Amino acid sequence: MNLTPEILLHGYSIGVFPMAEHRDDPDIFWVDPRKRGLMPLDGFHMSRSLARAMRRSDWRVAINADFLGTVDACADRAETWINAEIRSLYNALFQMGHAHSFELYEGEELVGGLYGVTLGTAFFGESMFSRRTNASKMALGACVDHLQRCGFTLFDTQFLTDHLASLGGIEVSRAEYHKMLTKALTGQASFTELPPASLQSVVQRSTQTS
Repeated sequence: MNLTPEILLHGYSIGVFPMAEHRDDPDIFWVDPRKRGLMPLDGFHMSRSLARAMRRSDWRVAINADFLGTVDACADRAETWINAEIRSLYNALFQMGHAHSFELYEGEELVGGLYGVTLGTAFFGESMFSRRTNASKMALGACVDHLQRCGFTLFDTQFLTDHLASLGGIEVSRAEYHKMLTKALTGQASFTELPPASLQSVVQRSTQTS
């Protein structure tokens, strides 16, 4: 498959996304799951222990400070679908303003985060990573808060894992997902419209709305 950033964006707009079997496999294929994972932007489950950890944390939240570092951290595992071409394509989308990273720092060290693609008011989450206890949970919760504040309406997680389900993730049918995607593509939202909130602010907003 001869993929370009433009073809990749078109794929997202019609509800499919690319993967490779593993990091050393040059072949890329499109995926269109029968069941689609979503993170409801008003349904993130923040447990008491997670809220307590976020209140006490001194980690700094950032967006787009180290996009490729975030992608590489997501790929730094025994099994990954992020090969060299996918890395290059998402970096091109980042340069175009259609891909973003959401990051947590302990001092100057990147300790957790995620990255994804934006179109309209949809955010297509690609992958996340954690180098500290709870880092991916904190990053996800803070990202949900950020997407809400910036006017996004759809957070696509592709698949529903046990980890995502424990945080409020759900599954919808392919047909239902396409309806939600079509609606999200009619609006406009900017991932960089607002700076990211502190972890403490995220917890405060969560407790006010729960």
